[in-house]
Amino acid sequence: MSNTDPELNKIYYPSKEVIKKATVKDYDSLYKKSIENREEFWATEAKRLDWFKKWDKVLDDSDKPFYKWFTGGQINIIYNALDRHQKNATRNKLAIIWEGEPGDVRTFSYHGLNREVVKFSNVLRAMGAKKGEVITIYMPQVPELVIAMLACAKIGAVHSVVYGGYSVEALAERIEDAKSRILITADGGFRRGKATKLKTIADEAMKRSATIEVCITVKRTGEECYMENDRDFWYHDLMGMPLANTNCCTEKTNAEDPLFILYTSGTTGKPKGLVHTHGGYSVYTATTHRYVFDIKAEDRWWCAADPGWITGHSYIVYAPLINGATIMMYEGAPNHPYPNRWWSIIEKYGINILYTSPTAIRGLMRFGSSWADRHDLSSLRLLGSVGEPINPEAWKWYYEVIGKSRCPIMDTWWQTETGGFMITPIPTMPLKPGSATKPFFGNEMAIVDDHGVEVKAGEEGNLVIKNPWPGMARTILGDPDRYVEKYWEKYAKQGWYLAGDSARKDEDGYYWIIGRIDDVIKVSGYRLGSAEIESALVSHPMVTEAAAVALPDDLRGNIIHCTVTLRNGATGSPALAEELKTHVEKEIGPIARPAFVEFTEALPKTRSGKIMRRVIKARILGQDIGDISGLEE
Repeated sequence: MSNTDPELNKIYYPSKEVIKKATVKDYDSLYKKSIENREEFWATEAKRLDWFKKWDKVLDDSDKPFYKWFTGGQINIIYNALDRHQKNATRNKLAIIWEGEPGDVRTFSYHGLNREVVKFSNVLRAMGAKKGEVITIYMPQVPELVIAMLACAKIGAVHSVVYGGYSVEALAERIEDAKSRILITADGGFRRGKATKLKTIADEAMKRSATIEVCITVKRTGEECYMENDRDFWYHDLMGMPLANTNCCTEKTNAEDPLFILYTSGTTGKPKGLVHTHGGYSVYTATTHRYVFDIKAEDRWWCAADPGWITGHSYIVYAPLINGATIMMYEGAPNHPYPNRWWSIIEKYGINILYTSPTAIRGLMRFGSSWADRHDLSSLRLLGSVGEPINPEAWKWYYEVIGKSRCPIMDTWWQTETGGFMITPIPTMPLKPGSATKPFFGNEMAIVDDHGVEVKAGEEGNLVIKNPWPGMARTILGDPDRYVEKYWEKYAKQGWYLAGDSARKDEDGYYWIIGRIDDVIKVSGYRLGSAEIESALVSHPMVTEAAAVALPDDLRGNIIHCTVTLRNGATGSPALAEELKTHVEKEIGPIARPAFVEFTEALPKTRSGKIMRRVIKARILGQDIGDISGLEE
């Protein structure tokens, strides 16, 4: 990605202070060791966890690509996330600090969180919940969502969290696919000052789902909602019953027993329920979190995602609890009621690490630096980015304005399917704005053409993962053939996993994610990444966010249409549109010059921060835009 601004092409080196405090100082030697002795590396990491029974084999690759990890071992993620902390000083440490959008605050120590999880585990067992059955959770970002997830795992049930912004159709579809008998929901939640009506959506979904027998509802907003006899129960009533206040042992699960199903937010076709397991996932998420963010006992960690997405599963809930960190959770929008909401939270609670999406950063960048500058952000020591490639301009703003040029940015690439970080820096590595840096320990990646031949440095190609890893999804629920076809079939001969992303690797071995292969725009035979065009637009001082889509054209195959949001106070005009087209041409080349530039107040995106380009394209072409209930804007 070419940039005319030399500031954006700088390499940022860690300070002496960062290096001095870092646990891992030398990435290269540990990476080499992890590749040469992959199974030994993962066995060493697995030993940091508590097992009911040690594994017989680290990796079983007898049925490729259905790999198994730590076979013969018995473990439960909850024993590691909660039970073992009850025996040491972590017991009295804060596990969760939660702030609601209206300003209400609740906190849970590790002891207090464990008590709530034990109680709700007893409630689920009283409702007939069995080991291995799938329980659907459809909730706002409240502590009870985390408690419900942990309680399911504790009794060996499998949770399927459906993001609380999804529609009736999306929820019903996921309940049906998972054949859930129990649904856990809430009356609603708060978003931008308004109460959402989750129970009303849940009621409609249950009408379409013959399998649901029990619905447990958390009272959050106090809005009236319909309660059906013998099916609907209030969470707080059940938690107050004597049956909840008994001991509940953590179920011994096999390493390969399913822990959760998470449906990817696919744009077309039947949703894919990816299956993750207790053993490999526990080891992988805890290890990636500990190394990449160099987690210390005193850390207050804020992953500003929603638990309904994989980022929330891995890095709000499971890894931070296994590693004994204090977790910050916030219910609402980043700019409600004012654009300083996040910065006030960091100052108020002394947050050490902020992990969020480029979309959120660009959204807050629109308001300039003054909102952040009025807060003391000196508690921060590391920053993180997730969800999509971060453009250099946003990276620089995040680094300078929020991190005050002293907090390295851990720009992570990974997927629902991978369970945890796959390409990422560690704090002691030199950073290039916009690059996810290098593979995490134990992982070998490559950029290849359609025939599996590695492309030259600087050339774009398909990103592949060459080896199995413990956090990998084991299959798609009820559809193993689709799992093979989607991820493994293209490079079956080599045994590589197809990530579905277009990327390039530079001469220093740094990886640059360009975007989904589906988002690559072909103009007159040239392949251009939508992220590359968007990044060029955002490097213009008037632009904060951009989305580039391909529109069909008889002559060139495709032409480029760009939708942009401007900085606060700026106004779109034909003259500015022309200026932006020329700016892109100057940054990338004449082939990338957009045919159209239009202005908008907000881009359609999911709450996890992904811009929904298909919605923009469908609107321009006058097509059905499909289900948009999960969108933030």
